[in-house]
Amino acid sequence: MQISREEILHIAKLANLKIEEGEVDQYLLNLQDILDFANIVGKAPVEGLGETIGSNDSYNVFRKDEIVKFEDKELLMANAPDQERNMFKIPKVIN
Repeated sequence: MQISREEILHIAKLANLKIEEGEVDQYLLNLQDILDFANIVGKAPVEGLGETIGSNDSYNVFRKDEIVKFEDKELLMANAPDQERNMFKIPKVIN
């Protein structure tokens, strides 16, 4: 399938793209390359191939949410770059 200059300009108008006149030929070549490759992929032999959903057997490992009380507040607060009244102090996010 060959793409015309008019089709490129029409697609650009639909996508609200401003293409300069000198760029149309490059877009034409790029889109034609994409369509040619899609045509090659579309003709790939797939008879007899099974369905593939993922490339490996990995899956999410979930753990039960459990509340764990952390007793050593001093150790925890040692990680805080800044603190106030035994709480992490962070920069203001909302004005």
